Amino acid sequence: MDLSGKRIAVIGGTGKLGAALAWRFARSGLDVIVGSRSAESAIECAAGIGKGAQGMTNADAAAAGDVVLLAIPFAAQDATAAEIAPHVAGKIVIDTSVPLKPPAVMRVQLPPEGSAAQRLQGLLGEAVTVISAFHSVAAHKLATDAVVDCDVLVFGNDKEARSVGIALADAAGLRGLHGGALANSAAAEALTSVLIFLNKTYQVDGAGIRITGALREAAA
Repeated sequence: MDLSGKRIAVIGGTGKLGAALAWRFARSGLDVIVGSRSAESAIECAAGIGKGAQGMTNADAAAAGDVVLLAIPFAAQDATAAEIAPHVAGKIVIDTSVPLKPPAVMRVQLPPEGSAAQRLQGLLGEAVTVISAFHSVAAHKLATDAVVDCDVLVFGNDKEARSVGIALADAAGLRGLHGGALANSAAAEALTSVLIFLNKTYQVDGAGIRITGALREAAA
C-alpha cells in the first residue's frame, strides 16, 4: 500500500504513543499532523518531531488528515469521537485504544460491544471505516531509534483499509499483519492486559508479540 500523498493525522499526538508513532511516521517520509486538545501543545510537539510535521487541534487534524489515527486512552473515546465525528466521514480511522480499567489493568475487561474498536465504529457510524492496530507495542520503545522486535496485528472488515494500517506499521519499523475482522480486535485488546501481567511477573521492559512460522504474502 502506497501512502505517498496521504496526510496522517495522529489524534492525541502529544501523548506517549501518539508522539512516538508520529515521530516514526515522519522519519519514514510520511506527511504527519499532530493533533491535541491544545493547538499550542500540538505545535510544540510537531516542532520537536520536525520533518515538516504540523500541529493542530484534534478537530482540525481530523479534518486535514486523509487517514486518522487515534492514540488516546479508552476513557477518552466518547469525547474524542464526538470531537472528530464531523470530520471523518469517508475516511479510515485507526483505533489503538485498549479498554484498561485502573487499577485492575492486568485483568481483561472488554466493553459490551465486544471490543474498543467495535465501540468506536458504533460511535462514528457506518460512513467511517474503523480499523485497529498498535495495541501491543511499547510507546517508550517506539520513541527511540531501537529496533522493536514486535508484530502489529491489524483488524478491520475491509481488507484494503487494513492494508493502510499494515503500511503504517511497516513505516514505523514494525511488521504489520492482517488480523481479520474488526471483531477480532478483542483478541489483541485483551492480550494487552496479559502483556502487562508478563511485564510485571517477569520484569520485562515492554513485552510484545511475534508471530512465528514462514508467512507468505497475503493473498489479494
